Amino acid sequence: MFESSYDFPSFHYVSCAKVIKKLFPPSFSSRFNNLRKHRKTDTSLYRIRFYKKKEVEYTFFSYFCTKFPRIMNSEPTYNLLNSINYPEDLRKLTVEQLPEVCGELRQDIIKELCCNPGHFAASLGTVELTVALHYVYNTPYDRIVWDVGHQAYGHKILTGRREAFSTNRKLGGIRPFPSPEESEYDTFTCGHASNSISAALGMAVAAARKGDAKRHVVAIIGDGSMSGGLAFEGLNNASATSNNLLIILNDNDMAIDRSVGGMKQYLFNLTTSNRYNQLRFKLSRMLFKLGILNEERRKALIRFGNSLKSMAAQQQNIFEGMNIRYFGPIDGHDVKNLARVLRDIKDMQGPKILHLHTIKGKGFGPAEKHATEWHAPGKFDPVTGERFIANTEGMPPLFQDVFGNTLVELAEANPKIVGVTPAMPSGCSMNILMEKMPKRAFDVGIAEGHAVTFSGGMAKDGLQPFCNIYSSFMQRAHDNIIHDVAIQNLPVVLCLDRAGLVGEDGPTHQPIETTMALRLIPNVSVIRPADALETATAWQQACLNKHKPTCLLLSRQKLTVLHDYAATIHENAHKGAYVLSPAKNEAKAVLIGTGSEVHLALAAQAKLAEEGIDVSVVSMPCWDAFDAQSDEYKESVLPAGVTKFAVEAGVPYGWSRYTGTEKNVLGITTFGASAPGDVMMEKYGFTVENLVAKVKAAL
Repeated sequence: MFESSYDFPSFHYVSCAKVIKKLFPPSFSSRFNNLRKHRKTDTSLYRIRFYKKKEVEYTFFSYFCTKFPRIMNSEPTYNLLNSINYPEDLRKLTVEQLPEVCGELRQDIIKELCCNPGHFAASLGTVELTVALHYVYNTPYDRIVWDVGHQAYGHKILTGRREAFSTNRKLGGIRPFPSPEESEYDTFTCGHASNSISAALGMAVAAARKGDAKRHVVAIIGDGSMSGGLAFEGLNNASATSNNLLIILNDNDMAIDRSVGGMKQYLFNLTTSNRYNQLRFKLSRMLFKLGILNEERRKALIRFGNSLKSMAAQQQNIFEGMNIRYFGPIDGHDVKNLARVLRDIKDMQGPKILHLHTIKGKGFGPAEKHATEWHAPGKFDPVTGERFIANTEGMPPLFQDVFGNTLVELAEANPKIVGVTPAMPSGCSMNILMEKMPKRAFDVGIAEGHAVTFSGGMAKDGLQPFCNIYSSFMQRAHDNIIHDVAIQNLPVVLCLDRAGLVGEDGPTHQPIETTMALRLIPNVSVIRPADALETATAWQQACLNKHKPTCLLLSRQKLTVLHDYAATIHENAHKGAYVLSPAKNEAKAVLIGTGSEVHLALAAQAKLAEEGIDVSVVSMPCWDAFDAQSDEYKESVLPAGVTKFAVEAGVPYGWSRYTGTEKNVLGITTFGASAPGDVMMEKYGFTVENLVAKVKAAL
């Protein structure tokens, strides 16, 4: 028996055919040759194991013969979707045809994402909502503002990007989140959560100011975003500002992980009669026409009616308590009823909220049962639901996994340690502590600012919080770090996962400014370790910082452990910067790196040595620790009169304090792009060849 390591989707067809001819008899090869007609080589042959028995009997062929018909029988047909290039085509259909459109759209998302991975479950849950919105509203004239844009894959497919959807998350392809730069149907950037209500309210007010009374504006918020403080700031403003905004709450009881907190339970219990709302609307419209009702009287009646409803239902509707009309909850997967409700409330005056109940991963069994792991599952078999997990045996662990396990070890030794995460327990591996010590780990929902201030409160009264937030989302808590932690010198440990260039999720998820922005805050120790050995030292420093906050910026990459430099790292990493790899002879330059870029600096050192140019490599995980060293030590690391060149996947501003000029810094001055991590590094010049050329130019 033997196994093939061939990964067919990455091969040209001819390459696949050559492999088949080599491994299998002619009869099989001729049948494989027919696969081109069906365009199924990507799914039917992906990660198949080949077995060889005695007498040259190929059991793979029998396996293939049973698998291929199932795949071909499940190949979706698109009787209606093929006729829809833009929403105007969708609006030509009858309401009775919409369920079929939804089925085809859902199948198209499954077919695309099984071999071109992306955010999967959230977009499956919004298929009916997407179809109903573009059917009822005159997009792009009417504005649809998405929240957490990973819900919007169906929206992209229906708005002229179906043929290009296979380029999603690839360099030069379509972006993974809505972007006005990409399409007029994408009304606002929405990579992060909770901003849709504020942005949509601004558009509604702008339309009114310009006299554009026919324009409708809809905000779709959900997937856990309602727990964000910005959402409530928008609601508060919407209740006090003249507007006709419609807010759609996509309530799927999820973010990436399960939604948590009181808002989740409140939304689950909230009910209102649709019949009551329709009668009230018709009556108010009649009274307006008769001149009996005006806007002031309408608001007074709403408040009175809300009071009566609260008394009868023995509960207070928080939205109607803010003078925002509430409708729902209704089934978010009944597209015909959803379209009817949208038409009914479309022209109602004043702010409105429509509450939908949806299922994240709807229409794909495994995703419905395990929505968290199917949020972004990678490649999978669209028939069986089997996920194709890469073999990581022998590879270094992810930094997030190191964090999760180390935090448990520290918590076992120190009863004051607690963990905090804003809706990312599985993504940052905080779930490990949650399973072992559930009373000492807190998922606060999508609320980064609250997570930091909550951690500050615990630190103020004697606990030591480890608050883990994705680096790209830390910008939402910058004020809290300064005002609620740094000014008070509180020993909060901020663990920022996914620092540097993180790949496919595009400009909204590239935290290029985070590292430098944190370094600018007084009293904060910022550490960006290069490997597991430096990370261990960083943990020690964080635990020892009893009178100041510490930020650990952890790369997403599985970085190779620098075993050859272990002794040097253990002896010097706590000093903030040290000579990791000295020049063999007199150094003509010093290469300074942090995090994953230290590995790049070492490779460039070797390449320069081949050309007869000796340089030393300095790892500088922590600026403030290095600045606290003696002048003599700093001179030994960064000697005067020697050219210094720094490399870091972030904004270059500030490095001139060590290099003497910003020209001697390889960094990023744009918001990044969407592509796999290695492609991103190459695009922005983080290659050995480019770094070598830059250093030679600086000499």
